[in-house]
Order: sequence, then C-alpha cells, then structure tokens
Amino acid sequence: MATIDHIRASLGEAQTTLDAFLADGNGLAQIDAFVTLLTDAFASGHKVYSAGNGGSHCDAMHFAEEWTGRYRKDRKPMPAIAFADPSHMSCTSNDYGFEHIFERMVDAFGASGDVFLGITTSGNSPNILLAAETARKKGMKVVGLLGRDGGKMKELCDVAIVVPGVTTDRIQELHIKVIHIVIECTERNLFPDLYE
Repeated sequence: MATIDHIRASLGEAQTTLDAFLADGNGLAQIDAFVTLLTDAFASGHKVYSAGNGGSHCDAMHFAEEWTGRYRKDRKPMPAIAFADPSHMSCTSNDYGFEHIFERMVDAFGASGDVFLGITTSGNSPNILLAAETARKKGMKVVGLLGRDGGKMKELCDVAIVVPGVTTDRIQELHIKVIHIVIECTERNLFPDLYE
C-alpha cells in the first residue's frame, strides 16, 4: 500500500523532471518551433500524423483526437490521424515485420508538407525511425517527442523535443504536457477568438 512519503517522492520526481526541462531553453524553443510548424501546416491545408508504441501509442491517439474533436472550446475539426488501426498493425507486422507498421502508413497517406509526429521515449524505436525516414523522403516535416538523449530519432527530426527524464513514466508525463501546450498555442494562432 502506498504511503504518503512514496506519493510525495513520486510527485517530487515528476517536478524534478519538469524543472530540468524548464531549465533547458532549447526544449522550450523546440516546442515553439513545433507550434509554428503545425500552425503553418494546418493553415496551408496539410495534415498531421502521429505514432508511438505502448503509452506513447496512447499519447499519439490523444494528440490526434484533440484535433479532430475539441480541446477546450468548439471549433472546426482539424486533419490529424494517429496510426492506430489494429488490423493494419497485425497484417503488416505479420507480412513485413513490426518495424514496418508506421512506415507503410506514412507511405500510404503522407504527402509533401504534411507533418509526422513520432513519439518514442528512447528515441530508438525501429518502427518510428523507419516512419521518420519515409516521411523525410516524401517531403514531410518530422517532429519527435523524445526522451533521455533523443536517440537516433533526434537526427531525423526537423523539430526534436527531448525530455531529460530517467524513467519512461516521467518522460511520458512531460510528453502529455507538451502535447497540450502545443495544441493550445496552435489554437491561439489559428483560432484566436477561442481565447478572447
């Protein structure tokens, strides 16, 4: 059974991760760059696609549904899709290998000017790396929500937001904060009336 001390320590660890991220001005600049990139893409009629594994898969879906549904107030839906179709995943992983599940979706749907958001706490998920490489070949913009040192994915990104967390859970907690901030700031650019 959890004790108050364990609860306090866990929240303190989360706060330490957030403080470390805030102290790194590059992280804030990369969030700002993501907002600019996403604002420009939506304003130009382009789409955004997101993908991740495990908890990051859920974060990719969360990101997309905030755009096709709503965030804080009503507005028109925006074209965001999470690569989360289980029939595609089982088919592609069976026929080609699990590392190809997102790559083939990017190849099928992505177009020049679209955005691919790859979420990987290690920065080294093979299926995210292959998807990012394919996105770049298609002229898409690549954004990474990453952890630790950013891994191999960092070099494939136009925008790399790296959370310096030690454990996956702490990294993912900050990833969802970044997702909400990006959505809010992009909405402020595209739909200023929502924030008057």
